[in-house]
Amino acid sequence: MARTRDIRTNQLDVACDICGRTLLRGEHPEHYLAGGERKTVCDLCITRAQHEGWIRESGADDLELRHPRHEGRGLIDRFRVGRRDRAAARQELDEPEPAFETQAPPEPTPRRERERERDREPAPRPDPAPQRSASRNIRAVPTNAELKMQRALDVFNTSDHTRTVGGVARSLGAPAVCVRPRPDRPAVVSITVMWELSWYRFEVDLSDEAGGVRRDAQGDELSELIPEEQVPNAAADERGALHLQINT
Repeated sequence: MARTRDIRTNQLDVACDICGRTLLRGEHPEHYLAGGERKTVCDLCITRAQHEGWIRESGADDLELRHPRHEGRGLIDRFRVGRRDRAAARQELDEPEPAFETQAPPEPTPRRERERERDREPAPRPDPAPQRSASRNIRAVPTNAELKMQRALDVFNTSDHTRTVGGVARSLGAPAVCVRPRPDRPAVVSITVMWELSWYRFEVDLSDEAGGVRRDAQGDELSELIPEEQVPNAAADERGALHLQINT
């Protein structure tokens, strides 16, 4: 009787040093140098790493070629020239200036006197801007479930999490999306984005929309989700934005 063999992979879990996301199978990270340390960056965070001034490890040799060491001698020469110029300037300042016959300034005319008086007057202060009432920024939490879900998706689509959804979708295809208000917390809406090999759960607190979107959990198996979360009622476009699909 043939014995089954266990198949194990030697791939280690690799996490992005910027967003903290664990890279999926098939993703190839880029390595950057920052503060003398080697950083791992996923495809979604390359722009952010360049914005922070991190140097791509594969481009470090190019920097060495663009900035050869012998340029330091040119800096020393420019420093010496600058010292000579400053010494010459100090010598010119020490030399006595030729004496000129001083003349009394002309008497101001009545027109000039009026202009001076006008300049001495303080400028009128602008009227203080009317203070906006803080209550205008406060929005009531909808009582209708469909309005709650739509409001939560509007908040999600203005966040950076759409880049995560769009990036994973380019590798794994379009996801299934489940949007549902939390039964234990009526003001909180849960958004679950699912693929066969990965899933993400986000939360939006409609009573504090300024707090943005919070990533609540993630996993690799759909069996980790409760059955209610596995029923899709929304979809994602190519940019990672989510749109509600209500069956009528």
